[in-house]
Order: sequence, then C-alpha cells, then structure tokens
Amino acid sequence: MRKLHFSARIDAPRERVWHAMLDPDTYKVWTAPFCEGSYYEGSWAKGDRIRFLVPDGRGMVAVIAESRPPEFVSIKHLGDVKDGVDDTESAAVRAWAPAYENYAFAAVGSGTEVGVDVDAIPGLESFMCETWPKALAKLKAICETM
Repeated sequence: MRKLHFSARIDAPRERVWHAMLDPDTYKVWTAPFCEGSYYEGSWAKGDRIRFLVPDGRGMVAVIAESRPPEFVSIKHLGDVKDGVDDTESAAVRAWAPAYENYAFAAVGSGTEVGVDVDAIPGLESFMCETWPKALAKLKAICETM
C-alpha cells in the first residue's frame, strides 16, 4: 500500500479548521468530492469506533487511533461496511486493512497548514490523487468564510 500526502494552507486558526473538518455538518460539505452525501457515525475521541458512509449505506469502519485536538487525529480503517454490516474479516478486507488516514494541523502565522497522510488502498490511488485536492479546497473555503 502506498502512502499519499496532501496539504493545504488555510487562513484560519487551527481550532476553526479542526472544527470544520470534523463537525458533522461541515464534514458533509468538504467530503462531497469523494461522494455527495458522505457522512459519519461515531465520534473523534481516541479509541472510539467510527463509520464513514455514503447515502446507500456503503462505507468504511474504523477506530480513532489518536486524537489530540486541535493538532492531530489518526483514523485506523479496519474494514468495509456493506448493507449496514461491518466487514473486518473477509479476504478482500484483510488484503488492505488496517489502513491509516492521519490529519495534522500546524499553526503557521495566523493560519493553519493541514497535512493529510493516507494509506492508499490498491486501485484507489488515482481517485485519491484527484479528489483530495478538491476536498481540501472545499475545506479551505469553509474555514475562510466562517
């Protein structure tokens, strides 16, 4: 699995960027480039289970491996969600799980540098490379107009 890195400089304080990235309402907006209607169930506290879903109920199940507001959050993806059921045991899932998605928020002057490191699941690298910059642009727009 290849690790990909994306970043964006946002003219807003870390606390605002953290909130916009993880709040359920703004999460739906900035993640729309991945899939319109994306949402999550769960919380961002260390050790908590969280599901990242699209309107038809498919998605991924994960656990929050680390959470240090407003500096860093690490998502440990454990498997897929299909028809509302978590799959962490199938051969298809075991081929890639666990996979990490880490967000770092660094104060830079009066703004924030958001860094995203993602373990790209085979077959999704091109999609990630095309979509993450669009998603971060949406996050930037949200934060700079709040």
